[in-house]
Amino acid sequence: MSQQDDDIFLQEMRGVRRLPQEPVPINSSPSKPTPSQLARRQAASQGAAGEQKELLSLPEHVTEIGPHDLVGLKKDGVQEGVYRKLRLGKYEPQSRLDLHRVTLRDARLQVIDFLNDCYRHSLRTVLITHGKGYHSVTPGRMKSYVLHWLEEWDLVLAFHSAKPQHGGAGATYVLLRKASEASQRNRENFTQGR
Repeated sequence: MSQQDDDIFLQEMRGVRRLPQEPVPINSSPSKPTPSQLARRQAASQGAAGEQKELLSLPEHVTEIGPHDLVGLKKDGVQEGVYRKLRLGKYEPQSRLDLHRVTLRDARLQVIDFLNDCYRHSLRTVLITHGKGYHSVTPGRMKSYVLHWLEEWDLVLAFHSAKPQHGGAGATYVLLRKASEASQRNRENFTQGR
């Protein structure tokens, strides 16, 4: 800096006083964790890959969903803005699974493999096309089972029926939990940016 810069700086700083140092209060009792913190802790404690082949059930009956019913679920810890964007189709699906003409048992295994693979590759928003089940003996059967599996799996944070351009009531957007490596990278990037 030149002498002129120093003079300008000193002129601008004239009259500025140091703020008095006040003691910073320290909260001795830790605050209770928020629901989202609890959800993240639970998800982190349930294993790195989130694989649950034995946990996704194939019960005799599940809640029946009609072929044209629009459905959705937001689990604890998901921000309302994130769920709204999922619901409105603002997140472009990063991968897709089509279950047309697949048996229920095969569909269960394909959903498990598909979601585990997407999780391992740090994909967050995917699309499962299950169809409406119009022509099956029990309309909406595959759709009902897919939604049952998505609801019971902790790897899935939220889901909602797709917009018409992605299949409408015959497809479902799925929001997956972040892979632990991706979460760690985000934490590192955040702390480095401070």
